[in-house]
Amino acid sequence: MDARIDQVVTSGTTALDDTEHDVENNTYLVGDDDEVIVIDPGFDAEAVLKQVGDREVMAVILTDGNEHHLATALEVAAAGEEDEDDWAPIALHRSDRLLWRDYFGRLAKSEEDEDDAKALRSVEPDIWLEDGGVFEIADVQLEIVHTPGHTPGSVSVISEQLGVLFSGDTLHRGRPGSVGGVFDDLRKQLNSIGALLTPLPKDLRVLPGQGEETTVGEEDARWDTWGALSDEDD
Repeated sequence: MDARIDQVVTSGTTALDDTEHDVENNTYLVGDDDEVIVIDPGFDAEAVLKQVGDREVMAVILTDGNEHHLATALEVAAAGEEDEDDWAPIALHRSDRLLWRDYFGRLAKSEEDEDDAKALRSVEPDIWLEDGGVFEIADVQLEIVHTPGHTPGSVSVISEQLGVLFSGDTLHRGRPGSVGGVFDDLRKQLNSIGALLTPLPKDLRVLPGQGEETTVGEEDARWDTWGALSDEDD
């Protein structure tokens, strides 16, 4: 198996409920020497595409529809290609469609050229992610698991062959994932985390959307302690 995981860390600010938050985003590239899938492009398309190099971007998977994942999605999908027919497909869960529309709607309002604004308002993901859906790259499979709570359409991505769980902002090391400590629906998020972790091998690596990696076993052992957070959030 020649598949490998590359990581790119980018920093920026993201708006959530009209509040700006500083975010350090983990982008993951899964593939081999010829092709890659990009998970959560982050803030800096140039840095991501530098890591991609001469490889072909086969897909861009967004684990949720928040701004820091959408900001460079089109640029990374294009990977320098002018013809949109040559762009990699962008994949998002349908339950985050409103977040997608809100983001590109805001961009459209800032455009002076009406044709460009119209194009931004009409842009849609190429693939609607579904629970149990599978992507294949470099002879490994990436399975999509719907893990709502952080956002309605949050997903995690599991690769048994690589022994890894990409948890996005559903789960961070030592805590439920968040942007700036803000939780959308923490009770639902905790339920998603519990259902996600329980059947998985305890030594499975967890690569989160922010912060350092961890393991399923470490986070499963902490899960019961997070109930108090849900009470505080209420």
